[in-house]
Amino acid sequence: MSATEDVPATPVLVQEAARPALPAWQLGAILALGAAVALVPMFALESFQLFQLTMAVIMALAVLGLNVVTGYNGQISLGHGAFYAVGAYCTAVLMSHGDWSFWATLPVSAAVCAGLGFLVGFPALRLGGLYLALTTFSLAVAVPQILKHKAIEDWTGGVQGLFLVKPDPPSWLPLNADQWMYLVALIVSAALFFLAWNLIRSRIGRALMAIRDNPTAAEAMGMDIASLKTRAFAVSAMITGVAGSLGAVAIEFVAPDSFTFAVSISLFVGMVVGGVASILGSIFGGLFVLFVPNLAEEISKAAPGVIYGAILIGFLFVLPDGFAGLLRRLAARWRR
Repeated sequence: MSATEDVPATPVLVQEAARPALPAWQLGAILALGAAVALVPMFALESFQLFQLTMAVIMALAVLGLNVVTGYNGQISLGHGAFYAVGAYCTAVLMSHGDWSFWATLPVSAAVCAGLGFLVGFPALRLGGLYLALTTFSLAVAVPQILKHKAIEDWTGGVQGLFLVKPDPPSWLPLNADQWMYLVALIVSAALFFLAWNLIRSRIGRALMAIRDNPTAAEAMGMDIASLKTRAFAVSAMITGVAGSLGAVAIEFVAPDSFTFAVSISLFVGMVVGGVASILGSIFGGLFVLFVPNLAEEISKAAPGVIYGAILIGFLFVLPDGFAGLLRRLAARWRR
């Protein structure tokens, strides 16, 4: 058998490379339509409904962060709720104790979470699969307990948490605080989605997918696997941490018990339902994570978890490759 026959093909990379770019006018039309659809709810929905949609946008951003490291790099993480919590507390502490503006806290939150993600990425160099999942699980369990510790409770508020105030809109914009928060979440999320889209289409993105599909072949081609894995964790944690900052301000409250292991599981569910290794699927994943549990509770207040589980199983049975897989099949049929 030849050397080329020993290395399995990587159809995902072939598909990504062969996918033609959209003409400029089509891309512009899609972006304009997407912007119009995204802005309509700002004026059409009531305050609570707009708050829910704002949180759905924020959860979509957090799911995107997980998708970068798990979907595109193949490292299973069950601890992204910890990065979400750290980002939220960075913003909360700076705004509550330092009287910082919300915008000034975002770079700090992004930098802190990126540094933490880089450090967590080191175990990924020796661990993989279920062992890495267990390591990140321990992080998700430990962070809420650390936030309650007496040594730092003067800063974090301990079990009582911290209260925040939503930033006021500029005086020249005819928006209330809820509408402004929705617009801020849209702008920040759109910027980070664009960043992730560019990253995945770049040489680094193709290298991440090559490591996911065949690490032995990727290393044989001269790729620095250690550096790429740690950087993937850093970028992933940064995106999720910024989502945590947005979530803290949108809810106007942070407490350790708000960031239990269930947050990490919700992000993982959103990634799978939306579509693993899909930028667009992360948006649907955020909508699913926020609205389906509420729908399950409306159907049965006695056993919402049973209803949620049934919906999730039914969805995965019908769409095993997630919402993104459905979109790919529809797009392929349309091209024919």
